[in-house]
Amino acid sequence: MDRRAKIVATIGPSCQDETTIQKLIKNGMNVARLNFSHGTQAEHAKIIKRIRDVAHRFGEPICILQDLQGPKIRIGKLKTEGITIEPGQKIHLISEGENDRPNCIPVDFPALPKHVAPGGKILLDDGHLELKVVAVEENSIETEVVIGGILRSNKGINLPGQHLTIPGFTEKDESDLAFGLEHGIDLVAISFVRSADDVARVRKAITNLSDDKIPINVIAKLERPEALDNLPEIIEAADGVMVARGDLGVEMPPETVPIAQKRIIDAANKEGKLVITATQMLDSMVDRPRASRAEASDVANAVLDGTDAVMLSAETASGKYPLEALQLMDAIILETEVHLHEWGHWKGAKIFSSEDDARSITRAARELAHDLKVAAIAVFTQTGRTAALMSKAFPRVPILAFTPVERTYNRMAIYWGVFPYLVPFANSMEDMLAHVDNAMVASTPLKSGEKVVVITGFPIGEMRPPNLALLYTIGQRS
Repeated sequence: MDRRAKIVATIGPSCQDETTIQKLIKNGMNVARLNFSHGTQAEHAKIIKRIRDVAHRFGEPICILQDLQGPKIRIGKLKTEGITIEPGQKIHLISEGENDRPNCIPVDFPALPKHVAPGGKILLDDGHLELKVVAVEENSIETEVVIGGILRSNKGINLPGQHLTIPGFTEKDESDLAFGLEHGIDLVAISFVRSADDVARVRKAITNLSDDKIPINVIAKLERPEALDNLPEIIEAADGVMVARGDLGVEMPPETVPIAQKRIIDAANKEGKLVITATQMLDSMVDRPRASRAEASDVANAVLDGTDAVMLSAETASGKYPLEALQLMDAIILETEVHLHEWGHWKGAKIFSSEDDARSITRAARELAHDLKVAAIAVFTQTGRTAALMSKAFPRVPILAFTPVERTYNRMAIYWGVFPYLVPFANSMEDMLAHVDNAMVASTPLKSGEKVVVITGFPIGEMRPPNLALLYTIGQRS
């Protein structure tokens, strides 16, 4: 019960075997991200089962995050080793099929010529390569290489400054979402979000595809400048947001991204919504066993700003040192959190611009815990909402979240400061306090005689928002 901020690790070729998944879970992975831009549904099904089996064996809650591809414009199939393009070289982007002719590169978006004009800029591979548009034809684009390098299959294409009139939720996304719901994923992240309507469209699809009484949470990935223009509406519509800095840094000037990140984290926290900071956090560890000092500072500053979780992408999915990257991120967070009271910019008292009874109860529980110097806050929840709200109050003590619902148990693994416990159903106050005693004595450093603040809905056993907070001494139930 030490680290409060959570770690999202992307599962890919470097870490999808059972042995490495075991090591990731034992070394602090809280959330396993499956990137549906890569791999088949059959491959993802095997990985989901593997994660669940290992987590169950170790008795650890692991949240599985399904990251939908969205309408990502990508390079088509090239030679396995990729191709090298040189500055000044003339390159034709062709929008129909594959082509082995020299200087022709296939793309998977037939409408691409309609979205560019001579003189425009095309960025490839997260902006590492740059092309200038020379001429546009019906099915091809003639370009000149401005910044060269090695280009490989399936790399992304960005058109900075262009407003793309394409749907954000594709047929592939809907098929993948149906698969994810069937296989019990815990969160879904949606790409290419530009407005609250994009979030609403996915929520409607979830309703149509699933009759789960506890619907999965929707995370809006903020990758486009339009998303920042509509930030309040998107945060209100979604359950959380992801600061997708890789795409933001391509679509916007890089110097604007740090302030955008701070703005997003602050706005999400004020509305009590989950926020994940993502992309290139320990990027040098894709190829090297040690990160740069600047990357360590980047992770620390995101934690100090109040992010719920930080994410590893290529570092774990395809990097050479997935376990080392996870261990270093864990160490950075732990060291940073020792100094939250000095340098942390999150302010629990500022959260929740709107009021309801549940938010008032969680805020009162935080103040009670601080005033009386209790050891922890215990939350009873069936849906996980109370744990999420308590998390956003940023108390200085651990939040122990008890639930009889296994899906809720796993989903709560992403919440800041929350430590989930799977317990039998309680339909009385006596049962509930017995669960507190048994779990705390068996699974935490807390001892008999220490005090905790308990929050729950009353009557006990009903699925309702929290309306009761009480002070309880471990080992002294009547």
